Amino acid sequence: MAEKAEKSLKKSWFSGLKAEFKKIIWPDQKSLVKQTGAVVAVSIVLGIMIAIMDFIFKYGVDVLVNISF
Repeated sequence: MAEKAEKSLKKSWFSGLKAEFKKIIWPDQKSLVKQTGAVVAVSIVLGIMIAIMDFIFKYGVDVLVNISF
């Protein structure tokens, strides 16, 4: 009896999942390309900014460490 209820529960879960996937509004190719380009561009800009800040902090720490009194 428990096995039958478990199969029914799985079937119900998969049918619910299928219904949820039908509600998704998938983007068209044009907007997908625009959004992908924006993500790549922002990632590159942030990567460059982090690299510059890392270089500045590294240089600043090196200067502080090598100060001779």
